[in-house]
Amino acid sequence: VGMPISRAARMTRTAISPRLAIRIFWSTGANVGAVDSRGDIWGEVAADGGRPAGWDVRRVDETGSTNADLLAAVEAGAAGDRTVLLADHQTAGRGRLDRRWEAPPGANLLVSIASSPVPSPPSIATHRIGLAALAAVRALRPAAEVSLKWPNDVLLDGRKIAGVLAQRAASVDAVVVGLGLNVGWAPEGAAALDVDVSPADVLVLLLDALDDLPADIGPAYRSALSTVGQRVRIELPGDTVAFGTAVDIDADGRIVVEAADGTTTSYDVGDVVHLRPGRPGPAHV
Repeated sequence: VGMPISRAARMTRTAISPRLAIRIFWSTGANVGAVDSRGDIWGEVAADGGRPAGWDVRRVDETGSTNADLLAAVEAGAAGDRTVLLADHQTAGRGRLDRRWEAPPGANLLVSIASSPVPSPPSIATHRIGLAALAAVRALRPAAEVSLKWPNDVLLDGRKIAGVLAQRAASVDAVVVGLGLNVGWAPEGAAALDVDVSPADVLVLLLDALDDLPADIGPAYRSALSTVGQRVRIELPGDTVAFGTAVDIDADGRIVVEAADGTTTSYDVGDVVHLRPGRPGPAHV
């Protein structure tokens, strides 16, 4: 499937029967994973919120994973570039390092967005979603400190408010990027918007922000990152941990960490924790 994929975007590959994919994506009624083929969610958007042009937005009340459903539809030819799948509730949402992620029904923005073709490097797909989520949060909480933690977590006043996970299609040149953004609820230690907006309102801001991003997002991404310059702990697959100072982001989106002995290592996957100066404990979760 084209060029090798950078794990900085935490993309995985999947395959599913096209017939099953179409049934999941186009069914209606009470079926879990079903969406109304009309895909009209905009009745829930505030009257002055507008409707982002050029996006095919579809909604489901409940599903296992919007990423899995949309990826299956993309594989089956039932969805394509700029298709958006929104869910009120996910029962099998996953974050980085395969961590389970679940929010109360209707509380948060749970959405997946298809993009085709896959950009080069592939990490650009997730960086764009991270920057758009950052812009949406800043628009709603202008007085707060909002930044990105590598690779694409959005922090609100130092606490995580949103996370991104991407999956690449196996048989077509496409990627699906999922976003979970805490609107009205957050788990312990995390942040939520806590303003009078619906998840659909936030989606309008997100899609508008995506359309407003420049072609070259490198400078904006680096500027938004609060990780560079921080002492960090990186939790890696296989229950290993690395410590050091984040000194750079390379051209492929990998984080460059300098150890105490001065050596540097580039990491393309891992869960970063910002450390308080002089203390071993985390500053951000």
